[in-house]
Amino acid sequence: MKAKTVLPAVAMTAVSMVLTLAVVMMWLGTAVPWPVALVVGVGIDGGWLATLAYERRLAAQGDHNRAVTAVGWSFGVLAAGVLVAHALTAEHSAGAWLAVAWLPIAAKALWLVHSLWERTALTPLALDAIRGIQQEARDEAAVARARLRAEAATEETRLTAVTEAGARVARVQAETAQTLAGAWSTLESARKGEETGRALTSVTSTVTPGVTPRWELPVWGPSEQVPALESAAPALSDDELDTLVHDIRYSQTPPLSYREMAARFRAAGHSASEVRLRAAWKRVA
Repeated sequence: MKAKTVLPAVAMTAVSMVLTLAVVMMWLGTAVPWPVALVVGVGIDGGWLATLAYERRLAAQGDHNRAVTAVGWSFGVLAAGVLVAHALTAEHSAGAWLAVAWLPIAAKALWLVHSLWERTALTPLALDAIRGIQQEARDEAAVARARLRAEAATEETRLTAVTEAGARVARVQAETAQTLAGAWSTLESARKGEETGRALTSVTSTVTPGVTPRWELPVWGPSEQVPALESAAPALSDDELDTLVHDIRYSQTPPLSYREMAARFRAAGHSASEVRLRAAWKRVA
C-alpha cells in the first residue's frame, strides 16, 4: 500500500521538475546565456527537492513544520507559475503547455495524500485484530437476528394455537348454553302446563293408591349460598409456613426438591394452598 501512494508522487514530482527545467531553459535561453537559465531551473527544482526531502524527514520522525510546508508549496506554485507563464507567451502549443501546468501542484497534493496515509497506517497485526473484531460483531448480530426471528415465529405459533383453542372453547360454551336454555325452557313449559300435575298423578296413582303426590319441577332462579365448612385446623401464618417449609426442606442433605417437600408437608397433616406453599418455598429457597 505504501508503494501505491509514494510511486505516483515520485513520478509526478520527477516529471514536474523536468518540465520546469525545460521551460526555464526555453523561456530564458533566448534572453540570458543558457548556463544562467540552467542555474535558475536547477535552483527551482533543487529548492523544491530540498524542502520535499526535509518534509519527508520530519514526517518520518512524526513531526511537522508549517514553515517548511509553506516553502515547499511556494516552490510548487512557482514551478506551476513558470509553466503557466510559458504557456501564455508561447506562440505554438499553448494549450498543451497549459494542460501540463498543473503537474507541480498535483505532485504536492500526492505527497500530502501519502503523508496522510502514513499517519493513519496500521500494522498487519492490528488490521487482523480489527477484522477479527468486525467478524465477531457480525456473527453476534447474525445470531441475535436469528434468535429474534425464531422467538417471533414461536410466539406467533403460540398465539395462533391459543386463539384457536379459545375460539373452540367459546363455540362449545355457546352450544352448551343454547342446549341448557332449551332444556330449561322445556322444563318451564312443563311446570306451568295445566296437564302436568294431572298426568303425573295418573301415572303414580296405580303405584301409591290414595296418595296424591306434590310434583314440583326445578326452577330456574337464584340459589342460596351454602355455608362453608369450618376447617379442622386454623390457617398457618406466613412466618409459620416459612418455618415449616425451611425445616422440611433442610431435613436432609442435599436439600429436598419442591415436590418432595410438598409431599412431606401434606403427609405431616399440614394444610396450605398451593399458591401459598409455593410462595413460602420461593422465600425460603
